[in-house]
Amino acid sequence: MSYGETIGTLAKAAGVNVETIRYYQRRGLLQEPPKPPAGYRRYSQESLHQVRFIRKAQGLGFTLEEISGLMQLDERKACKETRAAAAQKLDLIEKKLSEISRIRRALKRLIRSCDAQVAGDPCPMIHLLNRG
Repeated sequence: MSYGETIGTLAKAAGVNVETIRYYQRRGLLQEPPKPPAGYRRYSQESLHQVRFIRKAQGLGFTLEEISGLMQLDERKACKETRAAAAQKLDLIEKKLSEISRIRRALKRLIRSCDAQVAGDPCPMIHLLNRG
């Protein structure tokens, strides 16, 4: 994409919807270029890089608020703070994975209890869940 593309072209190049671009603008993640008196707003190559950065960061689990902070850190070349943010995100993901593993084990036990059920008996899963 060369300098001076429309919002539709920007969205297509970044692999997002036009409304996504507008949403990023409302959230302050992407600057809206000035609109000429007779024409369309034109987005730069930097806008494309920013949208791709946002999408990649979202893919790593960062919220838009966190991404805004990362973008500000990038402007200051603050690698130490950026690393800390990534480490904090990794810690959160590790905790979530641990919780998901616990839930997985519990569900497997409940399923095995159903598999071992004798026909006509109350559902053991419902019984165990009701016991608290």
